[in-house]
Amino acid sequence: MDDDIATSAEALESAALPRWREAHVDPAQSGEGTLPDAVKAKPVEQKSAAEWAYERLILYIQNFEKTLDEEHEVAMGFVGGDAGVLRIEGMGYFDPDIVTFYGADGTGGKTQLVQHVSQLSVLLRALPKPRPEAPPERIGFRLAQDLGKA
Repeated sequence: MDDDIATSAEALESAALPRWREAHVDPAQSGEGTLPDAVKAKPVEQKSAAEWAYERLILYIQNFEKTLDEEHEVAMGFVGGDAGVLRIEGMGYFDPDIVTFYGADGTGGKTQLVQHVSQLSVLLRALPKPRPEAPPERIGFRLAQDLGKA
C-alpha cells in the first residue's frame, strides 16, 4: 500500500514521466525506474523521434554492457541478410528521424548504419574484444556522458 500523498499536479507529472520496466529470468538483471536527469531535462514532447530513440538506445546499450564480462564488448547484429554484425564504436542522430551507428564489422572494416526510426530494430550482441590484452571498450558509458553535455 502506498501511503504517499501527492497533489493533483504531482500525480499528473508523475504519470507523464517516462519510465521503464524489465523482467528477466535472473532477477539481478531486471530493472525499472525513471530516466536519468540528463534524459529528463528536456520534455519528451520537445524531442524529435530521432533524439528520443537515441537517448533510449544509450540506456539499453549501457544496461547490456553491465551484463558483459571483461572479454566481450557490445555489437549489434543485422536481421534479414548477410550483413553480419557491427561492433558499436559510436552512435548519433539526425533530426527529425534518423539514427546512425558507427563501428567495425567482423573483419575490422569501417561500418556505418543509417536507419530511419520507423525501421529501427537493434539486436545487441556480445562479441569477443578485438585485442584480448586491452580493456573492454564501454561505449554506453561515453554515450551517457554526452547526454549530460547536450
